[in-house]
Amino acid sequence: MSPTLADLTVIVVTYNSAHCIAALAPTLAALPHVTIVDNASNDGSADTAAAAMPNALVLRNERNLGFGAANNRALRLATTSHALLLNPDCLPTAELLQGLLAAAGDYPDAAIIAPHLIRRGGEVELSYRWPGKLWRSRGPAAEGPCCVGFVCGAAMLFNMAVMREVGFFDEDFFLYYEDEDLCQRAFDRQKAIVVVPHVSVTHLSRSSVRGNSPLRAEFYRGYHHAQSKLIFTGKHVGARQALQLRRKTLLLALAALAPRLLVPVPRYVARLLGRIQGLRDFQPS
Repeated sequence: MSPTLADLTVIVVTYNSAHCIAALAPTLAALPHVTIVDNASNDGSADTAAAAMPNALVLRNERNLGFGAANNRALRLATTSHALLLNPDCLPTAELLQGLLAAAGDYPDAAIIAPHLIRRGGEVELSYRWPGKLWRSRGPAAEGPCCVGFVCGAAMLFNMAVMREVGFFDEDFFLYYEDEDLCQRAFDRQKAIVVVPHVSVTHLSRSSVRGNSPLRAEFYRGYHHAQSKLIFTGKHVGARQALQLRRKTLLLALAALAPRLLVPVPRYVARLLGRIQGLRDFQPS
């Protein structure tokens, strides 16, 4: 039998995401199990979520724990058989939830089930593939349910019994690559990761964070992306390869800095400076 809504906990991590709550509430406010984890937002995200979704458990972190650690806090509290991790910039519908739960009934041994992510313009987002360590995938061409090696963390349905075997997010990843690491570990343990393209959700990519300092946010976006890519490489490929990648990427980033400064676009400059700082600060474990 397929799990029902009573068997599902929806988990949303917010960080300066108050502007996203109005789009989440129509669907999530009707559910029996919703957990909002707020990473010390300064825009009232937690209060906005609590007012719009009185059914939700709102966890208020005293500091920004990062994406994986915040999700882990909610996952450890979940008592349902399944948990849906959902980015605040997704637009959930009842059809999304019912479709994923039906797929969970069809594939009861799958560790993770994911829908197609749809961009603003209606095109399918490239949000799943085989592990990059094996071969390069060519695009989002799935026409029916299929096993993959990676799905984007924006919308992931966890089979909690299987995922407790795999383990939740590695908290060494503050932001970025935590979903890739999770999927790699599930794949290495031969646990199925299934994408179901007949189920979809609109994903307003990179729209979940606003706040008072957009350039600061772009700086840390670049910083953590650079750091997490090297952490992933060190963990799954090797420390020597991570240092080689750091050296190569730092040279490319420094070479790109002068052209960026000649015709500056502030958010791109801030992101590039963050990437350079993240590469400089990286220390292999």
